[in-house]
Amino acid sequence: MTALMNTNFSNTKNLLSIFLLTTVFISCSKDDVATLDKGNFLVFGHFYGQCFGEGCVETFKLTSNKLYEDTIDDYSGSEFNFIELDNGAFEQVKDLIDYFPNRLLDANESVFGCPDCADGGGLFIQYSNNGHIKSWRINQFKSNVPTYLHNFINKVNEKISLIDN
Repeated sequence: MTALMNTNFSNTKNLLSIFLLTTVFISCSKDDVATLDKGNFLVFGHFYGQCFGEGCVETFKLTSNKLYEDTIDDYSGSEFNFIELDNGAFEQVKDLIDYFPNRLLDANESVFGCPDCADGGGLFIQYSNNGHIKSWRINQFKSNVPTYLHNFINKVNEKISLIDN
């Protein structure tokens, strides 16, 4: 009887180990990583409500081989009219997707902090993965958002500056 119980326990332990390993491999699959292939795109930009001039709302769309700028400059981020920018601008920002925090894809929130509430501005981020689009608004004040977003906030602002110069 003891031998039978040890065999059953050992089989259960092995099955549990296989299940856990399978779960880890599935949850860490390539599908959980933001990419710009297969028609995916990343929209990124900043907005400032108490602001005057062209730079108050800047929104761009990055694909695997092109960069576009929005001409509407809609503060709400609900309407776009993208025009293609030159290849030089694309070359300066094409690696932005490498800094995209994949944890954002699993976030339940679509707003982080209080974007532009204290006239500090906000970021608008939108990612399309195989036609499934997710959007976020992120406070520019890093003390109001999770740490995992800090580097991405810096990179988005850096890339916008590169395009605007």
